[in-house]
Amino acid sequence: MENSKTGMAGTETPAVVELGAPGQSGRRDFIKQTGAILGAAGIMSLVPMGTRAAAWAGGSDAPEKPNLTVGFIPLTDCASIVMAHELGLDKKYGLNITPSKEASWAAVRDKLVMGELDASHALYGMMYGAQLGIGSQKKDMAILMGLNHNGQAITLSNQLRDKGATSGEALKKLIVTDKREYTFAQTFPTGTHAMWLYYWLAAHDINPFGDVKNIVIPPPQMVANMRVGNMDGYCVGEPWNARAIADKIGFTATTTQAIWKDHPEKVLGATKEFVEKYPNTTRALMRAVLDASRHIDTMGNRAKVSDIIASKSYVNAPDPVIEGRMLGDYEDGLGKKWKDPDYMRFYNDGQVNFPYYSHGAWFLTQFRRWGLLKEDIDYLAVARQVNQVPLYTEVAKSIGIPVPASATKTEKLFDGVVFDPAKAAAYVKGFKVHA
Repeated sequence: MENSKTGMAGTETPAVVELGAPGQSGRRDFIKQTGAILGAAGIMSLVPMGTRAAAWAGGSDAPEKPNLTVGFIPLTDCASIVMAHELGLDKKYGLNITPSKEASWAAVRDKLVMGELDASHALYGMMYGAQLGIGSQKKDMAILMGLNHNGQAITLSNQLRDKGATSGEALKKLIVTDKREYTFAQTFPTGTHAMWLYYWLAAHDINPFGDVKNIVIPPPQMVANMRVGNMDGYCVGEPWNARAIADKIGFTATTTQAIWKDHPEKVLGATKEFVEKYPNTTRALMRAVLDASRHIDTMGNRAKVSDIIASKSYVNAPDPVIEGRMLGDYEDGLGKKWKDPDYMRFYNDGQVNFPYYSHGAWFLTQFRRWGLLKEDIDYLAVARQVNQVPLYTEVAKSIGIPVPASATKTEKLFDGVVFDPAKAAAYVKGFKVHA
């Protein structure tokens, strides 16, 4: 169980308010307009000849388990799971995907581990936490592919704004001069949002465990909890940052793409046991989600995609709140508006989807930095166990998606510190602020 006070193991803060849902007419219109292409024959007619041969054709390639339950959390970046189902891309590969809306990342993790979900939209770091048994039962996990880059943010409350804390530097000064308990929320102890929040705070000389308190709250409950004063800030995926601005309760202090340009975010996750037991099913699922990812990254499709995922069945948020940042149209709630070139991407010529070993190693270094790992490990060796690079490479090539020449690369975050995966242990030791 997650500890809501330390971000380690305890219960998650309950919801305070249920956010309203938008109308369904746009979604129905889209489905009606595109109904002609949702059948298998219609879909296949739109697929290039080179790709068409890779589609499921039965026989020895038939999925061993055609009916799948695939989990998701109500966030904009669940879109490729949802659209694989809504566009009938699952049928194209002999599958029937039932998207399953889950209440929290802890529920996703537990249901994956117990086999109640076949696969899921998942936090990158959450998969590594389960692999290592951090806060949960230890289980061999498989990251099949990335689902998106960018598109998260850190939201601060209007109370902080009113005291001049509109940047990391100003927040640090306020914490030093105005002594009280400051509370920040993230969505899961080993998840991406925790790591972005901790990294940003620490880069401004704020210890996320010593100078402030951090708690765990499921993504859809962030806005409601900030509205009633349960936290000073939070890190979460969209649309819950844009929603805070729309509801006039907070502002965007930074986007995560400003912390790390084109950073890895959510993944398509399963257990290693599932992958080994159902190899054809796994490949079919990956192909369907990859097709959906390409569809979403065609900008002309994004307005309709936003309309679909806004529905109560999925994200349950007003369509405009989702659509703006999906299109790269940002405002920070402080009067600044901009066109962000590093908006959320789902495909980007396959760069989003390739499961780099180095990305997994980076998350492990942050586990070590914040005390989730008690000693150094072979960071890349663990990443090679979890990230299914050979499988992804096979599937991507079968449908004409390019793959990079190397599964590792160096990265540089906003503080200028370079991460070299071959020197991961030294990277961890180089930080001034750690647990």
